[in-house]
Amino acid sequence: MNLFDVYNQYDIEPVRGVGSYVFDKEGKKYLDFYGGHAVISIGHGHPRYTSKLKEQIDNIGFYSNAVKNSLQQELANKLEEVSGIRDYSFFLCNSGAEANENALKLASFHTGNTRIIALENGFHGRTSAAVRATHNFDIQAPINQGYDIEYVPMNDLRAMQSELASGGVCAVIIEAVQGIGGCLTCEPTYLREVYNLCRIYDAILIMDEVQAGYGRCGKFFAFQYADFRPHIITVAKGMGNGFPIAGVLIDEKTFQAKKGMLGTTFGGNHLACAAGIAVLDVIKDEKLVQRSHDLGQEFREKLRKQFGGMFELLGLGLMIGLKFPYATSSIRKKLLYNESIFSGSSGNENIMRILPPLNCKEEEINVFIDGLSKVLEKIEMT
Repeated sequence: MNLFDVYNQYDIEPVRGVGSYVFDKEGKKYLDFYGGHAVISIGHGHPRYTSKLKEQIDNIGFYSNAVKNSLQQELANKLEEVSGIRDYSFFLCNSGAEANENALKLASFHTGNTRIIALENGFHGRTSAAVRATHNFDIQAPINQGYDIEYVPMNDLRAMQSELASGGVCAVIIEAVQGIGGCLTCEPTYLREVYNLCRIYDAILIMDEVQAGYGRCGKFFAFQYADFRPHIITVAKGMGNGFPIAGVLIDEKTFQAKKGMLGTTFGGNHLACAAGIAVLDVIKDEKLVQRSHDLGQEFREKLRKQFGGMFELLGLGLMIGLKFPYATSSIRKKLLYNESIFSGSSGNENIMRILPPLNCKEEEINVFIDGLSKVLEKIEMT
C-alpha cells in the first residue's frame, strides 16, 4: 500500500533526538532549529518528559472521557499556575486544528451568529471551519466554502471595525504572531482595540496560540504582550513536545458549559496528559519562558551583528523570522544538506522561520549563525 502523496519531504530520516539535535540511521547529527513546526518546546528526549511517559504507560495509557481522569485536572491546574491565566475552563483535544474548530463552534453557540473574521496570511488548521479561516485557498475544498468569512489585513483597525459593524459576527480569530504567515506580529495596541471592538459588537475573540504560545514568544502566551483577556485561547504544538495534545481555554465569565456541546474520543487521554504535565513542569522549573525572552533577544543581537541589514528580523522570543529580499528555499536546503541544520519555511517564500527548543544553548545559536554565514557567503559568490 502506498502512502498518500501529500508532503514534499527531505531525504533524511531522524531516528533519535537529544536536546536540540536529531540523528539519522547512520548517526549523522543535525541541529534542529525548527522542531517539527515549533512542536519541540523542551528539546528532544528530555529525561523528565520521557520518564513521565514511561511511568504512565506502565499504568494506563488510555480510557475514554466517560470515566474520571485526575491527570486532566492536574494538567489544568499546572497550566493555570504557569501561564498566569485565571478563571478559564479547559477542554482537551488532540490538535491545533481541532482546538480552533471547537473554539469557532463555541463562539457560534454563544452568539447565535455564523460570520467569522480572520487575518490575512493566518493559518488555523485543516479541519472544516478552521481551514476556511485559514487564508490559503489552495487547501480549501469546495465543501469548506460554505462558511461566511472575511479576511482583513493585520494591524488594520479600521478594516476590522468595518467588518464587525456589518453584523452577524460570531468570532474574530487571530494569531498574535503568525506561524505559517512568517512570524508577522500584531501590535499590542491593535489587539487591545480589537478586543474592545469585539465587546462592543458582541463577538467572541479567539486567540490562536497554537504555535506562538507555551513560552515560544518570550511570554507564556504571545497575546500577553498586549495585556487583555481573550474570550477563548487555543493551544497545541509545544504543549506536548511531540505527543499529540491540544486544548481550548474558555473564559468562564463568558461561557457556560452544556453537556454534549463538545466532545472527543482521544482528547485528554492519560498519555497525553502525562506529556503535557511533564512539559509544564520543565517550563516552570527551568524558567523557559524567561529564557525564551532573554535568549531570543541575544539571538537577534547576534544576527544583527553578523549579518547587518541582509534580512529583516521578525517575530518575538524564540519565534524568529528572517525576511530576505529573495526566496529562501535554496538557503534552507543548503543549511540542511551542507551544514546539517534544520530550519523552517513559511507561506511567504522570502521568509524562513527559526524555532529552536526553548532550552537551546548559546553555543547552538552560534552553530546556526556560523552555518548560515557559510551558506550566504557561497550564495553571494555565485
